[in-house]
Amino acid sequence: MIFPVGTTAPRQGWAWTTIALIAACSLAFLWQEHLPREQAFRLVAEHALIPRRYADPRWAIIHGLDPRDHLPLLTMAFLHGGWVHLLLNMWTLWLFGRAVEARLGWPRFVLIYILCALLAAWAHMSVYPASLSPVLGASGAIAGILGAHAALFPRSRVVVLILIIVLPLFFRIPAIWYGGLWFALQILQGANSLMQPSLGGGVAWWAHIGGFIAGLTIAHFLAPPQAAAPPPTGPPPAV
Repeated sequence: MIFPVGTTAPRQGWAWTTIALIAACSLAFLWQEHLPREQAFRLVAEHALIPRRYADPRWAIIHGLDPRDHLPLLTMAFLHGGWVHLLLNMWTLWLFGRAVEARLGWPRFVLIYILCALLAAWAHMSVYPASLSPVLGASGAIAGILGAHAALFPRSRVVVLILIIVLPLFFRIPAIWYGGLWFALQILQGANSLMQPSLGGGVAWWAHIGGFIAGLTIAHFLAPPQAAAPPPTGPPPAV
């Protein structure tokens, strides 16, 4: 098992936008958990992503879903399927989001988060257009934040925990390597999912892939120019 536990990318102060996103996802999950079973089912049906809702409008209307309502492509990123799902996503957002927020500023950070969430949903729908399985979770958007982190801080180090049986080992690897290894794993898992009979069930690997590519690409366009280092002061060195 390889698990990220730290990063050396620079951060400044409190990452209030990252904290706000974590709070929003956590509160939405707590509300979701305390709903009666029937209401919770309806919440997921209406606000999670069901690809067939948009690929087959007639089917959607028959089942009481509006195919013109595209808000679930975003609201799906604030719902989660369980405590482990929520905690893993929020930890990854906290770990990589703070540096990305510090580099982009909060308006651009919100923009890249939303764009990655939408493009991740689009990627999943493109691969599984007829799927009836509801897709929910922030992992597509957070994959975009991971891609942005790799693009903006390629030389920073990600501290990873590798658990060999019961022996924990810690390593520091370049952020670009970590992002590349993570992305390669998603490709392998995504390709394997295409060979399965189910349509889009289980983990939404292609949403991860789409989100990561989106973040990796968009970050370069959104990042403001870095201030140049101040010129040296004092007398010139003796020769």
